[in-house]
Amino acid sequence: MTDQPQQDLAGVAHGAAAERLAAIIDIGSNSVRLVVYAGPHRAPSPIFNEKLMIGLGAGLASTGRLEKGAYRRALRALGRFRALTSAMGVTDVRYVATAAVRDATNGADFIADAQALGISIELLSGVQEAEAAGYGVISAIPDADGIVADLGGGSLELVRVKHGSIVRGTSFPLGVLRLSAMRARDSRGFIRSIGKILAAEGWPGDDRGLPLYLVGGSWRALARFDMLITRNPLPVVSGHCMDTASAGRLARRITAANLADIARLPGFATARVDAMPDAAALLAALVRALKPAQLIVSASGLREGLLYQTLADEVRRDDPLLAAAAAEGRKFARFAPHGPVIDAWIAPLFADDLAHDRRLRLAACLMTDVAATANPDFRADRAVEIALHGNWLSISPADRLILAQTLYTASGGGNRAFDPQIVGVMDAQMKRAVCWGHAIRLAQRLSGGAASPLLQSSLTMDAEHVTLTLADSGAALAGDQVEKRLRQLAAAMGRTMRLVKNAD
Repeated sequence: MTDQPQQDLAGVAHGAAAERLAAIIDIGSNSVRLVVYAGPHRAPSPIFNEKLMIGLGAGLASTGRLEKGAYRRALRALGRFRALTSAMGVTDVRYVATAAVRDATNGADFIADAQALGISIELLSGVQEAEAAGYGVISAIPDADGIVADLGGGSLELVRVKHGSIVRGTSFPLGVLRLSAMRARDSRGFIRSIGKILAAEGWPGDDRGLPLYLVGGSWRALARFDMLITRNPLPVVSGHCMDTASAGRLARRITAANLADIARLPGFATARVDAMPDAAALLAALVRALKPAQLIVSASGLREGLLYQTLADEVRRDDPLLAAAAAEGRKFARFAPHGPVIDAWIAPLFADDLAHDRRLRLAACLMTDVAATANPDFRADRAVEIALHGNWLSISPADRLILAQTLYTASGGGNRAFDPQIVGVMDAQMKRAVCWGHAIRLAQRLSGGAASPLLQSSLTMDAEHVTLTLADSGAALAGDQVEKRLRQLAAAMGRTMRLVKNAD
């Protein structure tokens, strides 16, 4: 009785067939990193990540060269990464070098020495580096409209992004390894100097009052510190938002803090902590010059942008959240995945959901079975863990809470908040998530986790009742447990249940 879903399921259709295994080796000024990605092309997940804080560009400001010890360590790291990717069976491997190798007088020697080892390095120009960073943000936030600031060890890239495209991009020699010397020369005039450097290249131009998207490890360290001092209940870096006043506050707090104490905190690497004062000073300068509306942290940057640039246009248009949710759902599906069928089946109860809400509801339906194999006593907790901490793109921290509550209720958590300390008082959105969860739970009980029983039934609602109608061919599906869950759903929606059989 339920029609196949007619809504746009971008991110689901392509995700089923388009899986990838790829690796990016990023040779930066501060670190050399290997990241191996797997999963749908539109939303690949990092399944292996190794970073070595080598500091290739540490001596650039004074000598103009890659330091000998770092040079040797970097080549040794590349040899290890090549051996690892070979053992993993990864054939799609790219080695890319950025500002340190690009600017060093012995950068060409480094590339030649790597080539002698059988490793071919792509040397990205400043423009290419800027574009990759911009596309990295677009890959995670498709509707991004603002300025991307990608801060590395050797350079700062500013990129104007709008409507899924790069408008312009500029690379500046303002990486964290260069900032200390600048600040030492003129600490009082540092902010003014940064403004002049940007203005000479036409920044911000007409691009004031837009979001500033922060990319890079030093910005992420600042975000973690901000979440710590503000006691953020959901400390997820990706998508973390700060108001512009945070820049000055962070600079003051970090100046007054003991960096050694920060470095001992979980999630703070010593090398990143040492760069935090300079990164905070630069952020304050960018806020002064660019006058952004807000600061948004993106965990997706250059490496993710390089992957995104290889995608066909139709795959780029896929929704990254739905692509990732569909892939996660396929891993755990008890039978053939049928999240879109569940979503279409429960949709009549939620006709007033806005597009934003329909997207989250579909994501939850795609992941209905993610906790099915867990111990029954911990299924609801497992579902929450996946929703809160999954590698989801294009989703805000608040949306993670809604997704978690939906899957918590759908996995047997009932009407209560999955965590009162995080959720606080259940507002209308969270109560709607509870109703979504009950509807999904009913669908799964009625169908046993298969699709066909849902096609022999329908779910509707009026002012008084939530009605489950079973066709004659599906009448045998009725039972005590089905009625129990129908009753729970109706109560959550402030109505009574009604079961109608033999309605062909």
